[in-house]
Amino acid sequence: MNSLLNIEEHPLEPFLPANAKLLMLGSFPPQKKRWSMDFFYPNLQNDMWRIFGIIFFQNKEHFMSPDKKVFDKEHIIDFLHKKGIALYDTASAICRLQDNASDKFLEVIKQTDISLLLKQIPMCKAIVTTGQKATDIIREQINVKEPAVGTSECFEFEDRIMRLYRMPSSSRAYPLALEKKSEAYRFMFKELNLLNE
Repeated sequence: MNSLLNIEEHPLEPFLPANAKLLMLGSFPPQKKRWSMDFFYPNLQNDMWRIFGIIFFQNKEHFMSPDKKVFDKEHIIDFLHKKGIALYDTASAICRLQDNASDKFLEVIKQTDISLLLKQIPMCKAIVTTGQKATDIIREQINVKEPAVGTSECFEFEDRIMRLYRMPSSSRAYPLALEKKSEAYRFMFKELNLLNE
């Protein structure tokens, strides 16, 4: 298969603050040409950091640089450390079957070892996936029911009772208004007591 000639290894290390209570898992970063910063959710057309801005600061541009041309990586990292939010992806090597970031055109060559991530963040009590491919990979590795979008399911990992949340994709290709996406994420953050900390 020709696609095997174009294997991409994950360009980022897992972001795993010692105090992480929530692990956010996407599928794989977009191509570098679409990055506005060297960190997770780097594409300006992806609304994850706008969702965070709306929920925690009532301002969708809170995590933008002053010129609004890039996301402010240091500001985001500082916030994630304070809140205890970890980030990575469910694929650590992929082939792109088309020249875009769509999950349906990602061929996963190597899955991330989810249990290895969880062992590094012992305070973590929940995982959130933001797409179907990420959810499918989690369920291949962990015995958990598939949550409907906007809900969660309980599962056990070693001696921890945890929850798997399935949230709407922050990609603009996902047909839901930014405010509606933010409401779904706000519900999750409230359940995890991350809004008031």
